[in-house]
Amino acid sequence: MVTIGGAGVMVLGALAAGVVAALLALGLRDRLGTAFAVSVAGLLWSLVAIALVTLVPTRPDVGIVPAETRAESCSWDYGGPSGAAFEVFGLDQRTLNVLLFVPAGTFLVLAVGRWWSGVVLAPLGLAALAAYSLGIELTQLQLARLDRACDVTDLVDNVLGAALGSVLGLLLLPVVRPWRRRALTKVSA
Repeated sequence: MVTIGGAGVMVLGALAAGVVAALLALGLRDRLGTAFAVSVAGLLWSLVAIALVTLVPTRPDVGIVPAETRAESCSWDYGGPSGAAFEVFGLDQRTLNVLLFVPAGTFLVLAVGRWWSGVVLAPLGLAALAAYSLGIELTQLQLARLDRACDVTDLVDNVLGAALGSVLGLLLLPVVRPWRRRALTKVSA
């Protein structure tokens, strides 16, 4: 049986997705401008990184988790015991869940901030990020093999991270100015 999991798989996957995102940004840069190309590629990379961190088993040795041992529903115990059970770099699970969605919220606002319709698209995108988080939690509930838990606290923390990222994106908009394209020079004949 092949087992895949652990932080190493998550990091390697995020690095590989980063390379693909960088190549995408380079490919789009000339046509769409650097800021917009990086914003779109960064948003796609952050969505892949979120999926890797939340849907890859935390350990490669999970083995078979019987379906009958999985939870029947999501935990509605807000701020429940799972927050203190997991720690990376001295940060607890709740803080990590918030930080995980900050880049997605930031890149989202920078990507849609190119147009005036971004005033409508940014809140819709934030709702889509909330739905993405909900989809991840429901996937964790249904797939016992992941050895993950569906928790309303994770959903709230993820949405908070996306909202904080959106505020950061709004603060960066005047600096990055994704609506500005590099001037194309015409050669006269």
